[in-house]
Amino acid sequence: MSRTHFLTAGIFGVALLTTLSVRSGRADALAVQAPAAQSGARAERTTWFFYKVKWGHQEEFVDLFQKNHYPVLKEEIKAGRMTSVRTFVPTYHGDGRADWTFAVAITFKDTAAMMGPSGEIVRRLYPNHAQFLKEEQRRFEILDAHWDVPLNEVDIDTRRPAGH
Repeated sequence: MSRTHFLTAGIFGVALLTTLSVRSGRADALAVQAPAAQSGARAERTTWFFYKVKWGHQEEFVDLFQKNHYPVLKEEIKAGRMTSVRTFVPTYHGDGRADWTFAVAITFKDTAAMMGPSGEIVRRLYPNHAQFLKEEQRRFEILDAHWDVPLNEVDIDTRRPAGH
């Protein structure tokens, strides 16, 4: 399913939930399910980037990520835009929902850094820009899906329980 289809399904789902909640007199149910606000304790923001690689192409994807994208991320850490980059694969085939095969957790120094560009770093690291673009295109051609999940940290120690 394409990213557009995921977004359309998500928007439809929210509209349906809103309609059902209001009709049932439970408009307050939506407030309980609203995303938590970012904890004020830290400026850092973490985003998880999930990839589902087509069967038989996992090693090629990781090789391309390691060759072309990871060096850019390391330069972003040196530049101070990011504070950490960690990569993950599921422990077992079919672990959990099994809807991803590679994940990257990036911690940005703050919200503004999440939106910053990395074009200058790419041009500096990869003077053969055409080759870089060709390999990045291939990295995304061998995916079944890709999605990003910006996270809001909840400080459980200082959080007030709902209804209090």
